[in-house]
Amino acid sequence: MSDTNQSSRRRSPIAALFTDHPATVNETYFGHMRFAFGFAFWLGVAALAALVHAIVPALFETTAGRILKRLHARIESRH
Repeated sequence: MSDTNQSSRRRSPIAALFTDHPATVNETYFGHMRFAFGFAFWLGVAALAALVHAIVPALFETTAGRILKRLHARIESRH
């Protein structure tokens, strides 16, 4: 009888893929998804600014660095 109870309480490995990591930062799956999408967006903006800066050094001189510092602060404040 205890084997049945234990197996019904076990989470599937698939569920663990989606929920274990978000739980380590006290987020739900969708809350973590929202944070990660926002983070990815700003990384993309920083990458574009760095690309433009590589071509025309007078443009976006500090943009990528400022974005990365802000993102780093957001990550540090979560832990």
